[in-house]
Amino acid sequence: MNVHYLYSTLRLLLIVCIIAVGLGAIYYLSGLIYPFLIAVALAFLINPLVNFFSIKGKIPRGLAVILAIILLFCLFAGLLTLLVVEIVSGTTYLAKVVPNHFEKLIVYLEIFFVNQIIPLYNQLTAIFNDLGASQQESFISYIQSVGETIASSVGNFIKHFLENIPLMISWLPNAATVFVFSLLATFFISKDWYKLKEMLTAILPQKAKVSGKTVFDELKKALIGFIRAQATLISITTIIVLTGLLILRVEYAITIALLIGLIDLLPYLGTGLIFVPWIIYLALSDNVPLAIGVGVLYIVVLVFRQIIEPKVLSSSIGLDPLATLISLFIGFQLIGFLGLIAGPVVLVILKTLHQAGIYQDIWIFIINKKD
Repeated sequence: MNVHYLYSTLRLLLIVCIIAVGLGAIYYLSGLIYPFLIAVALAFLINPLVNFFSIKGKIPRGLAVILAIILLFCLFAGLLTLLVVEIVSGTTYLAKVVPNHFEKLIVYLEIFFVNQIIPLYNQLTAIFNDLGASQQESFISYIQSVGETIASSVGNFIKHFLENIPLMISWLPNAATVFVFSLLATFFISKDWYKLKEMLTAILPQKAKVSGKTVFDELKKALIGFIRAQATLISITTIIVLTGLLILRVEYAITIALLIGLIDLLPYLGTGLIFVPWIIYLALSDNVPLAIGVGVLYIVVLVFRQIIEPKVLSSSIGLDPLATLISLFIGFQLIGFLGLIAGPVVLVILKTLHQAGIYQDIWIFIINKKD
């Protein structure tokens, strides 16, 4: 066997092993140091604001970091308070309206039961009495089997739900601990941001500095673009929902539109968390025209979101629309709705590594002809 090809194969295996070990180490360490990873992300996000306070305001950087954190916290608390006030106002209105609708729903169910269920039951009883003994036994056995399956599924669901309640409660102290550590780490990392940056660049070789800077700049641009894209999508969803609700003359349209826009961030639930129960409730409460209107609005939001999302992501992150669409589909197929976020992120990382020349450097290392 040619010695050159042997060494090239060994180098390829070395690269594969390094990548596998690196990914494994990242997966393992991320579970241990994730509060500090959150702190690094927060420090990166507030760094422009800290620089503004420190340079323009001519105040010590430590105080600038504290002011930036307080401002960020106040902004978040203000938005949360505004949302809570709007939700309380909306729920107060619903508390006055829902009982009347619920009474109408009960009356509707009673009429439906008398006019539909009882005659259907009588028909099924007559059909059952006309069956032979063996057919009746098979039918009863099938009904019992279905009932046992439903009872088992419901029982397992309740069991898992009750078992997870202590885990959810025990998560609260851990969340508080993570919040405190992340907040403290954010302060120290942001305070010494440029000192830490100099320390990191000092220990890296020149080639790694150039490639690392390219990767960092591209990822920063992609991150800002991704945030801008999500904000754009949420804004478009909110505007569409608000316009539709105003056309349908729904009360508290602004509150509902804002709530749906925020819930649109949730990858597994999305706008359906509000629309689907709402449509079912309207249909059962004998408000069919509004149920149809809300259903059409929900379909419009879904279709418009699916059409515009690849275009917005591609223009904001700098990816080809077709590549973005493929990454969305592959991500969805691999890990579900969460893949709709992970797919474009992975594509951005792969594109960034290509622009930094990492793939070319790896290939040159593998086919080194000096052997």
